[in-house]
Amino acid sequence: MIGYIRGIVSHVFTDYCFIDVQGIGYRIFIANSTRQKLDIGSEVSLYTYLNVREDALLLYGFYTQDEYELFLNLTSVSGIGPKVALGVLSAINPNAFRIAISQKNVTILTKIPGIGKKTAERLILELHDKIGTSDEQCQESATALSVEHNDDVITQAVEALAALGYTRAEVMPVIGKKSDVKSVQELVKLALREFGRR
Repeated sequence: MIGYIRGIVSHVFTDYCFIDVQGIGYRIFIANSTRQKLDIGSEVSLYTYLNVREDALLLYGFYTQDEYELFLNLTSVSGIGPKVALGVLSAINPNAFRIAISQKNVTILTKIPGIGKKTAERLILELHDKIGTSDEQCQESATALSVEHNDDVITQAVEALAALGYTRAEVMPVIGKKSDVKSVQELVKLALREFGRR
């Protein structure tokens, strides 16, 4: 299996790119998060997964090891193929996805394109023990989702919840009730708990 590819980014499209490695252009399918980090003409290294089908050999590329490992976990779930797994990575970052799995939050998961209620429940069932986070890790993940250079706790919490798939219209009424909370982690945790009661 091809572990990674290092080369020059020659083309970037919506869901794939070409990486030129000594004159050979590799078509590599990528998530939005990886595409945003690619600059045409620059050198890049992508972790890769080779999907072998009867009619094709398809390469999937990931900017970080974290995304690559989550992709492998996703494709280990029955009914989740590489295309759906890449769609998940395009819609939600790994930390946000882990929080959703840890919280067993079907609502967040079903906001991901291609994920219905039954698939969301299957993801939770099959991945909770593999990638579910403890409360402490969940808080750390929520912090990582926030805007690092913004000191406004409410704004950071809104950004973190937006990364989890909630709209501003959904978030603000809940956040407003808990505006006295001084910690972003605690505010996100309380908001998720409130959403879970609905």
